Amino acid sequence: MSAVLTGRPGRPAAATREAALALATDRFLAGERVDVRAIASELGLARATMHRWFGTRASLLGEVLAELAEERLRVIRARTRATGADALLECFDAFNRELVATMGLRALLVQEQERALHILTSSGGIVQPRMVAAIERLICAEVDDGAFTPTLPPGTLAYAIVRLAESFLYNDAIIGIRGDTERLLEVQALLLGPRSAA
Repeated sequence: MSAVLTGRPGRPAAATREAALALATDRFLAGERVDVRAIASELGLARATMHRWFGTRASLLGEVLAELAEERLRVIRARTRATGADALLECFDAFNRELVATMGLRALLVQEQERALHILTSSGGIVQPRMVAAIERLICAEVDDGAFTPTLPPGTLAYAIVRLAESFLYNDAIIGIRGDTERLLEVQALLLGPRSAA
């Protein structure tokens, strides 16, 4: 029997988890509300399928934020020519500045402040553990190359870097993002230790 005859008439082929995540990411970056029902409807999916893939809406948002952050860190590191502590500090600073300028993140923090802060900063969530792991990978790569000797174990240093960023960048006040990148840069520089004169 042909594929045409076995398919359900009037419905497109089932969308993938990746397509749902991509659509949610597009909505987030545009500063729009990530609506699970609307995404499911647009992709021809049942809400139960979205729930099976992502669980709650908060988990879907966590996946969006974590994937975006991991990708941006990879891109920023790839374009950074420095090595060692210089490279790490340059990467973290560029990432932090991108973060506070992200329209979708600003909109999320304004519209859903308490939920957004929980999604971003909960150690039991998706975003913070993946951010710590991504930062630790960057640190370990510099250590493995012989370009960096951390003052703390890489996992502890990565956790401190992420928690500092949360404290300096996110605000529990109405405006949503404090965006204190200059002072954050100073403190992260102290954590990373001596850098080259260049």
